[in-house]
Amino acid sequence: MGLDNEIRTALETAFDPTQLDVINESHKHAGHAGDDGSGESHWRIVISAPAFDDMSRLARHRAIHSALGPEIIGRLHALAIDIK
Repeated sequence: MGLDNEIRTALETAFDPTQLDVINESHKHAGHAGDDGSGESHWRIVISAPAFDDMSRLARHRAIHSALGPEIIGRLHALAIDIK
């Protein structure tokens, strides 16, 4: 299973999103800081879920990091989060 699928599965399980896009942006950062050569270092998540309705922006980001867990977070150099 690729990292994109691991991210998707973790977020679907935690939030049952109405929209979820997991976008690998590593190619935009090839040769720059944080590029570990894996092609899986820089990610963007676009997500919408009712679970976020009563959360502050900070709480939403913390919830996403918690849902991904240290195993996935530890493999990322950069994670952009767009919550709709």
